[in-house]
Amino acid sequence: MTIRMAGNTAFLGGDWTLHGTPRKMDSLSSSLQLIESVGDNYLHIDCGQISRIDPDGLQLLNVWLECVRIRGAKPRLVNVPETLKPWVSHLVLH
Repeated sequence: MTIRMAGNTAFLGGDWTLHGTPRKMDSLSSSLQLIESVGDNYLHIDCGQISRIDPDGLQLLNVWLECVRIRGAKPRLVNVPETLKPWVSHLVLH
């Protein structure tokens, strides 16, 4: 699991499954610290490099998205691969 921030875009990648996320919690919290510098109110979340996701990774992503909202940004998923759309369609993005 990876999260890389660049301006008002977060690039997600790697393995978002139970086996891919436990050692990467620091990158989730670090990325949240950078959200305050987002110029507009939207944070584009590029999912193009996510290789795998499961219910555990989806739950973690959902919590991270809620934290993004708490920090004042509006998350928008972009570049979602067709294979991941059934998973991320369960996320609440309001």
